[in-house]
Amino acid sequence: MGRPQQEPGTAAARDGVPWTHADALVAVAAGVLDAVGNLLFGALDGERGPGLPVLLLALLAALPLLARRSRPVAALAAVLVPSAAADLLGPGTPHFGVVLTVALYSVARVSGPATTAAAALATAVVTVLAQGHFRVPAWDVAVSAPCSALLVAAAGLAVARWQREVAANRQLLADRAVAEERRRIARELHDVVAHHITTMQLMAGGARANLADPEVVREALVTLESSGRLALREMRQLLDVLRAGDEPDAVPPAPQPGADDLPRLLEESRRAGLPADLTVRGEARPLPPALGLTVFRIVQEALTNARKHAGPARATVHLTYRPDLLVLHVRNDGPTPAPAPPPPPADRGGHGLIGMRERAALHGGTLTAAPHPDGGFAVHAELPLPTDESADLPAQLPSPSPEPSDLSTQLPSPSGESTIPSTEDLR
Repeated sequence: MGRPQQEPGTAAARDGVPWTHADALVAVAAGVLDAVGNLLFGALDGERGPGLPVLLLALLAALPLLARRSRPVAALAAVLVPSAAADLLGPGTPHFGVVLTVALYSVARVSGPATTAAAALATAVVTVLAQGHFRVPAWDVAVSAPCSALLVAAAGLAVARWQREVAANRQLLADRAVAEERRRIARELHDVVAHHITTMQLMAGGARANLADPEVVREALVTLESSGRLALREMRQLLDVLRAGDEPDAVPPAPQPGADDLPRLLEESRRAGLPADLTVRGEARPLPPALGLTVFRIVQEALTNARKHAGPARATVHLTYRPDLLVLHVRNDGPTPAPAPPPPPADRGGHGLIGMRERAALHGGTLTAAPHPDGGFAVHAELPLPTDESADLPAQLPSPSPEPSDLSTQLPSPSGESTIPSTEDLR
């Protein structure tokens, strides 16, 4: 409980030193303020001044503050020694220096109540003894130092508790966003899998009714095999996410969009005020429904974010087909957002970015979103492509709700009767 915890955002500086520029500024400012304070206290007491050794000790006491983030307890102990020496050489005016305040606050920020209480007690005792020159202290010295140490320790513990609550709330919101996005992805995959299973049953029924025509039966069985293979792959993806507590749709769902719907999406973006262009490189080929839906949703979310945050800008969408990889790059040329302090590990961007990353990871891909070096913001996704046999399947499959006349045209019956299973059979 009393073990120090790493303070968020307190990694070592990139140049290898164990402190940041902010730590150096705090140490310099605290040392200067303590030195000026000693001069003022000496003037108020009617003396000529605290002397050069006292000023040097006040400045020397600020040096351990450079390690206040990585080793707060050791830094406080190192601060107490020169501070006590300065008090012994000084007139004994009751005060609680800025350096002591910063050191004790740093301990309270990253330590538990037990460690903080021990540090506050040690600070108060050493300060009282030093300012009283190891004699019975005056009442103002005996009261000011313990009260100051108590207030500083309480403030540090309160801030630490508040930041833990903020971090917990961020984690809760991020987990909730991930859960909601996974449920939405699962709903969409459920529709895709249901379509493939329906197609398999239709093809099996058609093959059974056309046993007299081997060629028709063979084509039906090939389609049935490919559809089953694709349905199994989509089912594995479906099992990776959770779908719980969903209410049945009031109306039949519309067909899910895919990569072929990107021109329509960009046209809607232009009408909404964000000009957007689409560039396709490589040999375009049909994508599995789930992968095409992921491409559509990533572009949709990236354009939505650009309209919200980029201001007057223009967006470009690049879709590159490689032999085994689909590369998607969406960039806007709006103003680059100002750099912000690094968020806690649990809070990695907004909920829209969480959803895009979840969709990319579902297919074994990666997604990055960051300011572009040439200005604006860019979303870059790399999605593995399936084998050609499975990728060509969506172009051969019938629509999710095929009409009986369509399928009977594809699989004629020798007797001229309809070869489509009845609604009761499909159920």
